Amino acid sequence: MGNQLGNLRRDFLSGGLSLDDLNPDPLKQTGEWLKAAIDSGEAEPNAMTLATAGPAGFPHARIVLLKEILTDGLVFYTNYESDKGEEMAYCQNVAVLFFWPGLERQIRVEGVVEKVPAEVSDLYFASRPRASQLGAWASPQSRVVPDFAYLENNYAAVLKKFEGREVPRPSHWGGYLIKPRKFEFWQGRAGRLHQRFRYQLSGGAWSIETLAP
Repeated sequence: MGNQLGNLRRDFLSGGLSLDDLNPDPLKQTGEWLKAAIDSGEAEPNAMTLATAGPAGFPHARIVLLKEILTDGLVFYTNYESDKGEEMAYCQNVAVLFFWPGLERQIRVEGVVEKVPAEVSDLYFASRPRASQLGAWASPQSRVVPDFAYLENNYAAVLKKFEGREVPRPSHWGGYLIKPRKFEFWQGRAGRLHQRFRYQLSGGAWSIETLAP
């Protein structure tokens, strides 16, 4: 396996990027790259790896889905009582990573997270498929359960409970806004001379730097 992994490599040939190509607003630039990922047919183009840390200081990462880009940050939704919810309650500093291999691009974001207003979570929850709404009630996310049958029984119970009526948003489920402080846009290039551009927020304004690969 070691030799196989060591020999895994490919060159990046999609093209280049320059400072002149970049939007001075990194959130708008993120939107442009996300649209390109959607248009190119990338699988799960809005998937992002979310990294959090709890009291022990160990980082934990998992995939969540970006649901909205606002003028002040990135929005996603999850269970507030999950491991990530508890870690974000303890430490509001988070990082996310988008990776689109077909475009040979990635975006790193660092920022501070906060819950979105309840009415915003209510609106988004109402737009979800009914099965997903029921799942939010049925799953004690991140908790140890006896077996999968336990979850199926929970789901059957909430299915019966809400039969014939709308499913309300559970209080333990809702949205988060990541208010970014730093972005890095990465474009793969031939010969591993990848291009990296870092946005940093200072005094309410964004500056852009070029980084060595």
